[in-house]
Amino acid sequence: MEWNRLIAHMAGQGMVLVPGERFAGGLANQNFRVLLDGTPAVLRRPPDGPLPPGAHDMAREHRLLTTLPAVLPFVPRGLYLCTDLSVVGVAFQLMTFHEGRVVRDVLPDDLAGQGAALNATLLQTLAAIHGVDTAAVGLGDFGRPEGFVARAIEGWVRRGTAASDDPAIARLATWLRAHAVPDGAPTLLHNDIKLDNMVLGPDLAPVAVVDWDQGTRGHRLFDLGTTLSYWAEAGDHPAMAKLGQMPTAAPGFMTREQAAQEYARLTGADLSDIRFFRVLGMLKLAVIFLQLQRIHMRSGTPGERFAEFGTLAAGLLEIAETIAAGRMF
Repeated sequence: MEWNRLIAHMAGQGMVLVPGERFAGGLANQNFRVLLDGTPAVLRRPPDGPLPPGAHDMAREHRLLTTLPAVLPFVPRGLYLCTDLSVVGVAFQLMTFHEGRVVRDVLPDDLAGQGAALNATLLQTLAAIHGVDTAAVGLGDFGRPEGFVARAIEGWVRRGTAASDDPAIARLATWLRAHAVPDGAPTLLHNDIKLDNMVLGPDLAPVAVVDWDQGTRGHRLFDLGTTLSYWAEAGDHPAMAKLGQMPTAAPGFMTREQAAQEYARLTGADLSDIRFFRVLGMLKLAVIFLQLQRIHMRSGTPGERFAEFGTLAAGLLEIAETIAAGRMF
């Protein structure tokens, strides 16, 4: 991070920025705790290296962070957006900082037995996001909901093909095109709801939901499919354990199918097309790991963790094909 240039830029905007430490966790966007005019804030920027088109969109995220706090109290408030690449080489933004705890891949000892509460946090948060009246809050033109499903298929297939020659991608492309569903009524989508994208309070309710850079409007089950793609269960394919995104294989958590049924109960959503979105969600997740591997290989970032992403993605593609064949929810 070019801190000196950043500090000078912010001074030119009439603000005093004091650098801070980078937050642990996360595989893509970089987040730093800083002081802005003496108050803790978060500086957020894309990862190093070449970026896939449309990914890590700071401007899109900033629009949501300056709009949604009025109706969703757990959305951080956007404070500043800079799209001038001459400052630090990438677009960046500043947002409010929220104190709390983050649950990652392993359930902390003091939360043993709290699976039901964490289920509720995840699914109620997703339902609240999908319940936003986007027109009423000035987001009626946000995203491109018309043709959303077709673009999602072709976009993730194209990115996957660019990142890997795994033949499973072509097979999944054929299946998805043959089973494509209508767009349906659009809802606000976060596109990455999981526990480590939430800052939780003592009651395990969300104090903040972060990582809105993929936010858009589209089919609600696309969002649910994304969340379920992270949702491990006991006895899963080894790739789900290796994925290590949420501790949902621990006692007390719902299965993926139970979570989908609970989401339907909360929202009244029709789950008839859930298999399609489960397959698409798993393809999307596999491609993201393939893209991350390419970014870090090109940027020279060392680490065995990134070297293993190709193997992980292959396992996720295998899961997607298992779901498509009807042998797994």
